[in-house]
Amino acid sequence: MKKILVTGAFGLVGTDLVLALQEKYGKDNVIAAGLTQIPAGFSGISELADVRDKGRIEELLSRYAITEVYHLAGLLSAGGEKNPNLAWDINLNGLKVILDLAVQYKLKVFWPSSIAVFGPTTPKEKTPQHTILEPSTIYGATKVAGELLCQYYNLKYGLDVRSLRYPGLIAYKAEPGDGTTEYAVSIFYNALRNKPFVCFLKKDAVLPMMYIDDAIRGTIALMDADPKKLTVHTSYNFSAISFSPQEIFDEIKKQVPTLKISYQPDERQKTADSWPKIIDDSFARVDWQWQHEYTLEKMVSEMLKQLKRKLS
Repeated sequence: MKKILVTGAFGLVGTDLVLALQEKYGKDNVIAAGLTQIPAGFSGISELADVRDKGRIEELLSRYAITEVYHLAGLLSAGGEKNPNLAWDINLNGLKVILDLAVQYKLKVFWPSSIAVFGPTTPKEKTPQHTILEPSTIYGATKVAGELLCQYYNLKYGLDVRSLRYPGLIAYKAEPGDGTTEYAVSIFYNALRNKPFVCFLKKDAVLPMMYIDDAIRGTIALMDADPKKLTVHTSYNFSAISFSPQEIFDEIKKQVPTLKISYQPDERQKTADSWPKIIDDSFARVDWQWQHEYTLEKMVSEMLKQLKRKLS
């Protein structure tokens, strides 16, 4: 039986991923580790841990006889720009701790990369799997370095480490943060609270996005895939839908006619300008048959339904 450690377990991805893994493998086989206080109402095995603390992580691996690690802990784009040194420390030193221990304990590892690896010189339409990676943020720089580190450990040590370049993710269980794409989560809260929404991106800033259910399903599918069929050992392009703030506003407004929006672009617009609009993820679709399910219309309906329940 698999025994799974999830780091960064209470963040945007981890909140949903832990539940999905618990459902698939059982609560006793999933250990949720986070740096902050365990959320109220969490059901399952949880541990406080700093991924930079090799001794603490090794203790958890040994105590629970871990076979797989989903290493989600990291500092995201907006937070990274506020504290670049901390972003480098957590995102890369934390990753190296996991990779070194994975080699020692013969573990399978998942680590998320991001569209932040792309930069102003990257093709913006149908961005290919193998392309120019010249990011303009510290977050992007850590993700490029992390991708190369994962590939190195695969080539040198034969480590089974798998990765996806996540687009902007839209979810309802975790509260929205201040990341570049998280306007697309915050707008739903404003809509249901009958508050006007001030968007920090331009109305026509098209970015790659994905509903969280697709992201979780794709992540687990990659980890379940036959290793002999995987041809990418940096990180797979991973795509679903692309839209602008105006397009998601128009779709929400069909169901919440009172929603109002205004635009006040801030420094996050510069980050958005450096990212692609549409991602070519054909390698993922061929190698492990990735297919997304949520269109913009379907995602908006699901978010509104789930958030109404949550906020009530």
